[in-house]
Amino acid sequence: MNRIRVPYPFQWGAPTFDAGEAFAMMAASFVALVESTGTFLAVARYASATPMPPSILSRGIGWQGIGILFSGIFGTGNGSSVSVENGGLLAMTRVGSRRVVQISAGFMIFFSILGKFGAVFASIPAPIIAALYCLFFGYVGSGGLSLLQFCNLNNFKIKFILGFSVFMGLSIPQYFNEYTAINGFGPVHTGARWFNDMINVPFSSEAFVAGSLAMFLDVTLHGKDNATKRERGMHLWEKFKSFKKDARSEEFYALPFNLNKFFPSV
Repeated sequence: MNRIRVPYPFQWGAPTFDAGEAFAMMAASFVALVESTGTFLAVARYASATPMPPSILSRGIGWQGIGILFSGIFGTGNGSSVSVENGGLLAMTRVGSRRVVQISAGFMIFFSILGKFGAVFASIPAPIIAALYCLFFGYVGSGGLSLLQFCNLNNFKIKFILGFSVFMGLSIPQYFNEYTAINGFGPVHTGARWFNDMINVPFSSEAFVAGSLAMFLDVTLHGKDNATKRERGMHLWEKFKSFKKDARSEEFYALPFNLNKFFPSV
């Protein structure tokens, strides 16, 4: 029995391409990117960093896309996504050092190569994992809700957007997931499996449904005058739209090993 296994590219054979399956995986990846965006913002908040400039957010999403590409090349069973649990762990421990993340990544690589060590963590009882999840997801969720302090919650439009998007974000995925569990297939069930996945996968994600609906309502129900922007809290984010507008951005978001020269932020 092999105790050490080092993954290598295309270990399961030459890659194949199917347009329908590619579109389905693009939908799944888009859902992962939406959920990752929320975790990025929560981590920045719990790490006491300045609000994340759009260029930094795009950089993180771009590198995640490269990670998903490498996941396919090495034949993993799933793609790469931001760990919501680690965002909650950062909030609980208040340790936001990059060095800790780098050391943790080294341990993950080590445990993935030596299966016996990974089995120790796999043997942790499920109730303990569930209890930790309750803490971690709670921290990340509250981090997102804390951003609402910048909005005028006495405004009835904002109240409607918040309540409606949260309710639909819980209800629609619940319907899709229960339907799939009972029938073995999603509510959208046609002869084209790739089309089914493109619809069923996104609408099974609470974060995707609630976030997309809230964004759509926010940009369509509000005017563009200055008073409305202040009620939405948009004026507080103007300073952080550019990486160079705040001197602290370099401290929080600069890449190590002088990589900013190759991946500049704007």
